[in-house]
Amino acid sequence: MTQKELFLNTSPTRLFFKAALPGSVGMLASSLYQLLDGMFVGQLLGGEAFAALNLAMPLVIINFAISDLIGVGSAVPISVRLGEKKPEEANNIFTCACLMVVLQGLIVGSFLFFASPVLLGWMGAEGSLLRLATQYVRVYAVSSPITGMLYAVDNYLRICGRIKTSMCLNVAMSALCAVGEFIMLGVLRVGVWGAAFGSCMGMVLCVCVAMWPFFRGYLQLQFRRPRFTKAIIRQIVFCGTPTFFNNIAGRITSILMNTVLLRVGGAPAISVYGILMYADGIVMQFLYGMCDSLQPAVGYNWGAGRRDRVLAIEKRCFSAAAFLSLAATALLYAFPGQVASVFVSDSEPGVLAMAVPALRLFCLAYLTRWIGFATQSFMSAVEKAVQASILSLSTALVFPVLLIAALWPFGLNGLWFNMTGTAILAAVTAVIVLLDFKRRYWKKPA
Repeated sequence: MTQKELFLNTSPTRLFFKAALPGSVGMLASSLYQLLDGMFVGQLLGGEAFAALNLAMPLVIINFAISDLIGVGSAVPISVRLGEKKPEEANNIFTCACLMVVLQGLIVGSFLFFASPVLLGWMGAEGSLLRLATQYVRVYAVSSPITGMLYAVDNYLRICGRIKTSMCLNVAMSALCAVGEFIMLGVLRVGVWGAAFGSCMGMVLCVCVAMWPFFRGYLQLQFRRPRFTKAIIRQIVFCGTPTFFNNIAGRITSILMNTVLLRVGGAPAISVYGILMYADGIVMQFLYGMCDSLQPAVGYNWGAGRRDRVLAIEKRCFSAAAFLSLAATALLYAFPGQVASVFVSDSEPGVLAMAVPALRLFCLAYLTRWIGFATQSFMSAVEKAVQASILSLSTALVFPVLLIAALWPFGLNGLWFNMTGTAILAAVTAVIVLLDFKRRYWKKPA
Protein backbone atom coordinates (compact mmCIF):
# COMPACT_ATOMS: atom_id res chain seq x y z
CA MET A 1 0.00 0.00 0.00
CA THR A 2 1.42 3.39 -1.02
CA GLN A 3 1.69 6.33 1.34
CA LYS A 4 -1.13 8.16 -0.47
CA GLU A 5 -3.45 5.16 -0.32
CA LEU A 6 -2.74 4.68 3.37
CA PHE A 7 -3.05 8.29 4.53
CA LEU A 8 -5.68 9.66 2.12
CA ASN A 9 -7.84 6.76 0.98
CA THR A 10 -7.96 4.32 3.91
CA SER A 11 -11.02 4.70 6.15
CA PRO A 12 -10.22 6.59 9.39
CA THR A 13 -11.05 3.60 11.60
CA ARG A 14 -8.95 1.19 9.56
CA LEU A 15 -6.14 3.75 9.37
CA PHE A 16 -6.27 4.16 13.13
CA PHE A 17 -5.82 0.45 13.77
CA LYS A 18 -3.30 0.05 10.96
CA ALA A 19 -1.11 2.88 12.26
CA ALA A 20 -1.85 3.24 15.97
CA LEU A 21 -1.90 -0.42 16.98
CA PRO A 22 1.60 -1.27 15.65
CA GLY A 23 2.90 2.02 17.03
CA SER A 24 1.48 1.27 20.47
CA VAL A 25 2.84 -2.28 20.41
CA GLY A 26 6.28 -0.97 19.44
CA MET A 27 6.33 1.61 22.21
CA LEU A 28 4.92 -0.91 24.66
CA ALA A 29 7.81 -3.21 23.83
CA SER A 30 10.17 -0.30 24.48
CA SER A 31 8.56 0.39 27.83
CA LEU A 32 8.70 -3.29 28.73
CA TYR A 33 12.44 -3.19 28.12
CA GLN A 34 12.69 -0.23 30.51
CA LEU A 35 10.63 -2.25 32.96
CA LEU A 36 13.08 -5.14 32.64
CA ASP A 37 15.96 -2.70 33.06
CA GLY A 38 14.60 -1.69 36.46
CA MET A 39 13.80 -5.28 37.38
CA PHE A 40 17.27 -6.60 36.54
CA VAL A 41 19.07 -3.84 38.39
CA GLY A 42 16.74 -3.85 41.40
CA GLN A 43 16.60 -7.63 41.80
CA LEU A 44 20.18 -8.58 40.79
CA LEU A 45 22.21 -5.61 42.05
CA GLY A 46 20.14 -4.37 44.99
CA GLY A 47 18.57 -1.19 46.28
CA GLU A 48 21.60 1.12 46.00
CA ALA A 49 22.13 0.25 42.34
CA PHE A 50 18.41 0.77 41.67
CA ALA A 51 18.56 4.19 43.35
CA ALA A 52 21.68 5.04 41.30
CA LEU A 53 19.89 4.07 38.09
CA ASN A 54 16.94 6.31 38.96
CA LEU A 55 19.23 9.23 39.76
CA ALA A 56 21.07 8.73 36.45
CA MET A 57 18.00 8.19 34.26
CA PRO A 58 17.07 11.90 33.86
CA LEU A 59 20.56 12.57 32.46
CA VAL A 60 20.30 9.56 30.14
CA ILE A 61 17.01 10.87 28.77
CA ILE A 62 18.47 14.37 28.41
CA ASN A 63 21.27 12.71 26.42
CA PHE A 64 18.69 11.62 23.83
CA ALA A 65 16.42 14.67 24.07
CA ILE A 66 17.94 16.57 21.14
CA SER A 67 17.90 13.42 18.97
CA ASP A 68 14.21 13.15 19.73
CA LEU A 69 13.75 16.84 18.96
CA ILE A 70 15.35 16.40 15.54
CA GLY A 71 13.50 13.16 14.78
CA VAL A 72 10.05 14.45 15.67
CA GLY A 73 10.79 17.99 14.48
CA SER A 74 11.84 16.79 11.03
CA ALA A 75 9.04 14.20 10.72
CA VAL A 76 6.31 16.85 10.86
CA PRO A 77 7.56 19.07 7.97
CA ILE A 78 8.56 15.96 5.96
CA SER A 79 4.99 14.64 6.19
CA VAL A 80 3.51 18.02 5.33
CA ARG A 81 5.88 18.51 2.36
CA LEU A 82 4.95 15.08 1.01
CA GLY A 83 1.27 15.98 1.38
CA GLU A 84 1.99 19.14 -0.58
CA LYS A 85 3.65 17.02 -3.37
CA LYS A 86 7.17 18.34 -2.68
CA PRO A 87 9.26 15.14 -2.36
CA GLU A 88 12.68 16.72 -2.95
CA GLU A 89 12.15 19.19 -0.13
CA ALA A 90 11.15 16.28 2.09
CA ASN A 91 14.30 14.33 1.11
CA ASN A 92 16.53 17.29 1.88
CA ILE A 93 14.98 17.76 5.32
CA PHE A 94 15.43 14.03 5.96
CA THR A 95 19.13 14.13 4.99
CA CYS A 96 19.89 17.23 7.02
CA ALA A 97 18.09 15.80 10.05
CA CYS A 98 20.10 12.56 10.03
CA LEU A 99 23.37 14.50 9.95
CA MET A 100 22.16 16.73 12.76
CA VAL A 101 21.37 13.69 14.94
CA VAL A 102 24.92 12.34 14.63
CA LEU A 103 26.56 15.72 15.24
CA GLN A 104 24.53 16.52 18.33
CA GLY A 105 25.22 13.02 19.68
CA LEU A 106 28.94 13.79 19.59
CA ILE A 107 28.50 17.14 21.31
CA VAL A 108 25.95 16.25 23.98
CA GLY A 109 27.49 12.83 24.65
CA SER A 110 30.93 14.41 25.22
CA PHE A 111 29.49 16.97 27.58
CA LEU A 112 27.62 14.43 29.69
CA PHE A 113 30.61 12.08 29.83
CA PHE A 114 32.74 14.71 31.53
CA ALA A 115 30.05 16.64 33.41
CA SER A 116 27.97 13.78 34.83
CA PRO A 117 29.88 13.50 38.16
CA VAL A 118 29.33 17.20 38.83
CA LEU A 119 25.67 17.12 37.78
CA LEU A 120 24.93 14.05 39.89
CA GLY A 121 26.78 15.60 42.81
CA TRP A 122 24.54 18.65 42.60
CA MET A 123 21.57 16.29 42.92
CA GLY A 124 22.94 15.07 46.26
CA ALA A 125 24.65 11.85 45.16
CA GLU A 126 27.90 10.97 46.90
CA GLY A 127 30.13 7.99 47.60
CA SER A 128 29.21 4.72 45.93
CA LEU A 129 25.84 6.11 44.81
CA LEU A 130 27.64 8.82 42.81
CA ARG A 131 30.13 6.32 41.37
CA LEU A 132 27.44 3.89 40.19
CA ALA A 133 25.24 6.60 38.66
CA THR A 134 28.23 8.13 36.82
CA GLN A 135 29.16 4.76 35.31
CA TYR A 136 25.63 4.32 34.01
CA VAL A 137 25.46 7.76 32.38
CA ARG A 138 28.89 7.53 30.75
CA VAL A 139 28.14 4.34 28.83
CA TYR A 140 25.11 5.98 27.20
CA ALA A 141 27.10 9.16 26.54
CA VAL A 142 29.81 7.31 24.57
CA SER A 143 27.31 5.53 22.32
CA SER A 144 24.94 8.46 21.75
CA PRO A 145 26.13 9.47 18.22
CA ILE A 146 24.75 6.13 16.97
CA THR A 147 22.03 5.26 19.49
CA GLY A 148 20.48 8.71 19.13
CA MET A 149 19.38 7.76 15.61
CA LEU A 150 16.95 5.27 17.16
CA TYR A 151 14.81 8.22 18.25
CA ALA A 152 14.52 9.45 14.67
CA VAL A 153 14.48 6.44 12.36
CA ASP A 154 11.17 5.01 13.56
CA ASN A 155 9.51 8.31 12.56
CA TYR A 156 10.99 8.03 9.06
CA LEU A 157 9.87 4.42 8.68
CA ARG A 158 6.28 5.37 9.54
CA ILE A 159 6.37 8.28 7.08
CA CYS A 160 7.36 5.79 4.37
CA GLY A 161 4.37 3.62 5.28
CA ARG A 162 6.55 0.97 7.00
CA ILE A 163 4.47 1.01 10.17
CA LYS A 164 4.90 -2.68 10.92
CA THR A 165 8.64 -2.36 10.33
CA SER A 166 8.75 0.43 12.89
CA MET A 167 6.88 -1.79 15.35
CA CYS A 168 9.25 -4.70 14.72
CA LEU A 169 12.21 -2.36 15.21
CA ASN A 170 11.02 -1.42 18.69
CA VAL A 171 10.18 -5.00 19.60
CA ALA A 172 13.59 -6.21 18.40
CA MET A 173 15.35 -3.39 20.23
CA SER A 174 13.61 -4.27 23.49
CA ALA A 175 14.42 -7.97 23.12
CA LEU A 176 18.07 -7.36 22.23
CA CYS A 177 18.54 -4.84 25.04
CA ALA A 178 16.93 -7.17 27.57
CA VAL A 179 19.09 -10.12 26.46
CA GLY A 180 22.25 -8.00 26.48
CA GLU A 181 21.46 -6.65 29.92
CA PHE A 182 20.71 -10.10 31.31
CA ILE A 183 24.02 -11.42 29.95
CA MET A 184 25.93 -8.54 31.52
CA LEU A 185 24.19 -8.70 34.91
CA GLY A 186 22.93 -12.27 35.26
CA VAL A 187 25.76 -14.16 33.54
CA LEU A 188 28.90 -12.01 33.66
CA ARG A 189 27.89 -10.43 37.01
CA VAL A 190 29.31 -6.99 36.22
CA GLY A 191 28.16 -3.77 37.90
CA VAL A 192 25.44 -1.30 36.98
CA TRP A 193 27.46 -0.08 33.98
CA GLY A 194 26.78 -3.47 32.39
CA ALA A 195 23.07 -2.71 32.28
CA ALA A 196 23.78 0.38 30.19
CA PHE A 197 26.32 -1.45 28.00
CA GLY A 198 23.96 -4.32 27.20
CA SER A 199 21.20 -1.89 26.29
CA CYS A 200 23.41 0.28 24.08
CA MET A 201 24.69 -2.69 22.09
CA GLY A 202 21.11 -3.69 21.31
CA MET A 203 20.31 -0.13 20.23
CA VAL A 204 23.36 0.08 17.96
CA LEU A 205 22.45 -3.14 16.18
CA CYS A 206 18.86 -1.97 15.62
CA VAL A 207 19.98 1.39 14.25
CA CYS A 208 22.24 -0.34 11.70
CA VAL A 209 19.41 -2.62 10.53
CA ALA A 210 16.81 0.19 10.42
CA MET A 211 19.01 2.60 8.44
CA TRP A 212 20.08 0.00 5.86
CA PRO A 213 17.06 0.41 3.50
CA PHE A 214 17.55 4.19 3.56
CA PHE A 215 21.23 3.85 2.66
CA ARG A 216 20.31 1.48 -0.17
CA GLY A 217 17.58 3.80 -1.49
CA TYR A 218 14.77 1.27 -1.10
CA LEU A 219 12.25 3.64 0.55
CA GLN A 220 10.45 6.83 -0.45
CA LEU A 221 12.71 9.01 1.71
CA GLN A 222 16.20 9.04 0.21
CA PHE A 223 19.48 10.70 1.02
CA ARG A 224 20.46 13.69 -1.09
CA ARG A 225 23.40 16.07 -1.01
CA PRO A 226 22.37 18.13 2.03
CA ARG A 227 21.39 21.74 1.53
CA PHE A 228 21.34 23.24 5.00
CA THR A 229 19.50 26.51 5.36
CA LYS A 230 18.52 28.56 8.37
CA ALA A 231 14.89 27.99 7.44
CA ILE A 232 15.24 24.18 7.56
CA ILE A 233 17.08 24.18 10.88
CA ARG A 234 14.60 26.65 12.32
CA GLN A 235 11.67 24.56 11.13
CA ILE A 236 13.07 21.33 12.57
CA VAL A 237 13.80 23.00 15.88
CA PHE A 238 10.45 24.76 15.89
CA CYS A 239 8.44 21.60 15.24
CA GLY A 240 10.50 19.49 17.63
CA THR A 241 10.53 22.00 20.46
CA PRO A 242 7.36 20.66 22.16
CA THR A 243 8.86 17.18 22.41
CA PHE A 244 12.20 18.65 23.51
CA PHE A 245 10.54 20.75 26.18
CA ASN A 246 8.66 17.70 27.36
CA ASN A 247 11.86 15.67 27.63
CA ILE A 248 14.10 18.34 29.10
CA ALA A 249 11.52 19.94 31.36
CA GLY A 250 10.35 16.54 32.53
CA ARG A 251 13.92 15.56 33.41
CA ILE A 252 14.51 18.85 35.22
CA THR A 253 11.38 18.11 37.21
CA SER A 254 12.63 14.58 37.90
CA ILE A 255 15.99 15.93 39.07
CA LEU A 256 14.23 18.42 41.35
CA MET A 257 11.89 15.73 42.64
CA ASN A 258 14.78 13.34 43.29
CA THR A 259 16.63 16.07 45.16
CA VAL A 260 13.61 16.84 47.36
CA LEU A 261 12.80 13.16 47.93
CA LEU A 262 16.39 12.39 48.89
CA ARG A 263 16.08 14.95 51.66
CA VAL A 264 12.54 14.08 52.75
CA GLY A 265 12.59 10.29 52.54
CA GLY A 266 16.17 9.24 51.71
CA ALA A 267 17.15 6.51 49.23
CA PRO A 268 13.89 4.52 49.77
CA ALA A 269 11.86 7.51 48.53
CA ILE A 270 14.10 7.68 45.43
CA SER A 271 13.40 3.99 44.80
CA VAL A 272 9.64 4.53 45.15
CA TYR A 273 9.77 7.46 42.74
CA GLY A 274 11.62 5.17 40.33
CA ILE A 275 8.78 2.65 40.61
CA LEU A 276 6.27 5.39 39.77
CA MET A 277 8.31 6.44 36.75
CA TYR A 278 8.62 2.88 35.45
CA ALA A 279 4.88 2.33 35.80
CA ASP A 280 4.28 5.69 34.13
CA GLY A 281 6.67 4.72 31.35
CA ILE A 282 4.51 1.76 30.40
CA VAL A 283 1.29 3.78 30.24
CA MET A 284 2.72 6.87 28.57
CA GLN A 285 4.83 4.95 26.06
CA PHE A 286 1.68 3.15 24.96
CA LEU A 287 -0.14 6.47 24.54
CA TYR A 288 2.88 8.04 22.90
CA GLY A 289 3.16 5.17 20.42
CA MET A 290 -0.49 5.53 19.48
CA CYS A 291 -0.52 9.33 19.08
CA ASP A 292 2.94 9.56 17.51
CA SER A 293 2.10 6.88 14.93
CA LEU A 294 -0.86 8.93 13.76
CA GLN A 295 1.11 12.16 13.34
CA PRO A 296 2.35 11.40 9.80
CA ALA A 297 -1.22 10.70 8.67
CA VAL A 298 -2.56 13.83 10.38
CA GLY A 299 0.26 15.99 8.99
CA TYR A 300 -0.16 14.53 5.48
CA ASN A 301 -3.92 15.22 5.48
CA TRP A 302 -3.39 18.68 6.96
CA GLY A 303 -0.93 19.49 4.16
CA ALA A 304 -3.38 18.09 1.59
CA GLY A 305 -6.21 20.25 2.98
CA ARG A 306 -8.31 17.28 4.16
CA ARG A 307 -9.63 18.74 7.41
CA ASP A 308 -12.45 16.18 7.50
CA ARG A 309 -9.98 13.31 7.75
CA VAL A 310 -7.88 15.15 10.30
CA LEU A 311 -10.95 15.50 12.52
CA ALA A 312 -11.96 11.86 12.03
CA ILE A 313 -8.49 10.56 12.90
CA GLU A 314 -8.20 12.75 15.99
CA LYS A 315 -11.62 11.71 17.29
CA ARG A 316 -10.43 8.13 17.33
CA CYS A 317 -7.12 9.10 18.88
CA PHE A 318 -8.71 11.01 21.76
CA SER A 319 -11.27 8.27 22.41
CA ALA A 320 -8.64 5.54 22.54
CA ALA A 321 -6.38 7.65 24.77
CA ALA A 322 -9.23 8.14 27.23
CA PHE A 323 -10.04 4.43 27.33
CA LEU A 324 -6.43 3.37 27.87
CA SER A 325 -5.85 5.97 30.57
CA LEU A 326 -8.94 4.96 32.54
CA ALA A 327 -7.92 1.30 32.31
CA ALA A 328 -4.43 2.16 33.60
CA THR A 329 -5.93 4.04 36.55
CA ALA A 330 -8.07 1.06 37.51
CA LEU A 331 -5.20 -1.45 37.26
CA LEU A 332 -2.66 0.59 39.21
CA TYR A 333 -5.16 1.49 41.91
CA ALA A 334 -6.24 -2.14 42.34
CA PHE A 335 -2.79 -3.79 42.28
CA PRO A 336 -0.17 -1.36 43.68
CA GLY A 337 1.61 -3.99 45.75
CA GLN A 338 2.03 -6.33 42.83
CA VAL A 339 3.44 -3.53 40.66
CA ALA A 340 5.92 -2.42 43.33
CA SER A 341 7.12 -5.97 44.04
CA VAL A 342 8.33 -6.26 40.43
CA PHE A 343 11.15 -3.81 41.20
CA VAL A 344 11.82 -4.37 44.90
CA SER A 345 12.87 -7.60 46.58
CA ASP A 346 11.15 -8.93 49.69
CA SER A 347 14.21 -7.92 51.71
CA GLU A 348 13.14 -4.27 51.48
CA PRO A 349 9.64 -4.20 53.07
CA GLY A 350 9.93 -0.50 53.90
CA VAL A 351 10.11 0.44 50.23
CA LEU A 352 7.14 -1.80 49.40
CA ALA A 353 5.05 -0.27 52.18
CA MET A 354 5.89 3.24 50.96
CA ALA A 355 5.15 2.39 47.32
CA VAL A 356 1.53 1.21 47.77
CA PRO A 357 -0.05 4.56 48.80
CA ALA A 358 2.29 6.38 46.40
CA LEU A 359 1.01 4.38 43.41
CA ARG A 360 -2.62 4.90 44.40
CA LEU A 361 -2.18 8.66 44.60
CA PHE A 362 -0.07 8.79 41.45
CA CYS A 363 -2.40 6.75 39.21
CA LEU A 364 -5.26 9.24 39.63
CA ALA A 365 -3.36 11.46 37.18
CA TYR A 366 -4.48 9.29 34.27
CA LEU A 367 -8.11 10.30 34.77
CA THR A 368 -7.32 13.58 33.01
CA ARG A 369 -3.74 13.29 31.74
CA TRP A 370 -4.79 11.91 28.35
CA ILE A 371 -6.48 15.21 27.44
CA GLY A 372 -3.31 17.27 27.55
CA PHE A 373 -1.17 14.56 25.99
CA ALA A 374 -3.42 13.92 22.97
CA THR A 375 -3.89 17.66 22.42
CA GLN A 376 -0.14 18.27 22.44
CA SER A 377 0.38 15.51 19.86
CA PHE A 378 -2.34 16.96 17.63
CA MET A 379 -0.87 20.47 17.78
CA SER A 380 2.56 19.11 16.83
CA ALA A 381 1.15 17.16 13.89
CA VAL A 382 -0.41 20.28 12.30
CA GLU A 383 2.71 22.44 12.80
CA LYS A 384 1.29 24.47 15.68
CA ALA A 385 4.48 24.24 17.72
CA VAL A 386 3.74 27.26 19.92
CA GLN A 387 0.53 25.73 21.26
CA ALA A 388 2.20 22.32 21.65
CA SER A 389 5.15 23.91 23.44
CA ILE A 390 2.88 25.72 25.86
CA LEU A 391 1.23 22.42 26.76
CA SER A 392 4.53 20.57 26.92
CA LEU A 393 6.36 23.10 29.08
CA SER A 394 3.41 23.61 31.39
CA THR A 395 2.85 19.89 31.90
CA ALA A 396 6.49 18.86 32.25
CA LEU A 397 7.89 21.79 34.23
CA VAL A 398 5.73 24.75 35.22
CA PHE A 399 2.81 22.95 36.86
CA PRO A 400 4.82 20.20 38.61
CA VAL A 401 7.42 22.62 39.98
CA LEU A 402 4.74 24.93 41.34
CA LEU A 403 2.99 21.94 42.89
CA ILE A 404 6.22 20.65 44.45
CA ALA A 405 6.47 23.93 46.30
CA ALA A 406 2.77 23.88 47.23
CA LEU A 407 2.61 20.20 48.27
CA TRP A 408 6.01 19.86 49.98
CA PRO A 409 4.54 20.76 53.41
CA PHE A 410 2.27 17.69 53.15
CA GLY A 411 5.28 15.37 53.10
CA LEU A 412 5.68 12.36 50.84
CA ASN A 413 1.94 11.97 50.17
CA GLY A 414 1.83 15.54 48.89
CA LEU A 415 4.75 14.85 46.56
CA TRP A 416 3.17 11.64 45.26
CA PHE A 417 0.03 13.65 44.39
CA ASN A 418 2.08 16.05 42.25
CA MET A 419 1.38 14.34 38.92
CA THR A 420 -2.37 14.19 39.53
CA GLY A 421 -2.55 17.91 40.22
CA THR A 422 -0.41 18.57 37.15
CA ALA A 423 -2.70 16.47 34.95
CA ILE A 424 -5.77 18.43 36.06
CA LEU A 425 -4.15 21.78 35.28
CA ALA A 426 -2.86 20.44 31.94
CA ALA A 427 -6.33 19.25 30.94
CA VAL A 428 -7.79 22.71 31.55
CA THR A 429 -4.98 24.28 29.51
CA ALA A 430 -5.55 21.78 26.68
CA VAL A 431 -9.24 22.60 26.43
CA ILE A 432 -8.38 26.31 26.14
CA VAL A 433 -5.81 25.54 23.41
CA LEU A 434 -8.30 23.42 21.43
CA LEU A 435 -11.01 26.08 21.57
CA ASP A 436 -8.52 28.74 20.43
CA PHE A 437 -7.29 26.48 17.61
CA LYS A 438 -10.84 25.88 16.39
CA ARG A 439 -11.55 29.61 16.35
CA ARG A 440 -8.31 30.68 14.64
CA TYR A 441 -7.41 27.91 12.21
CA TRP A 442 -10.12 25.40 11.52
CA LYS A 443 -12.18 27.41 9.07
CA LYS A 444 -9.16 28.82 7.23
CA PRO A 445 -7.69 27.14 4.14
CA ALA A 446 -4.74 24.83 4.88
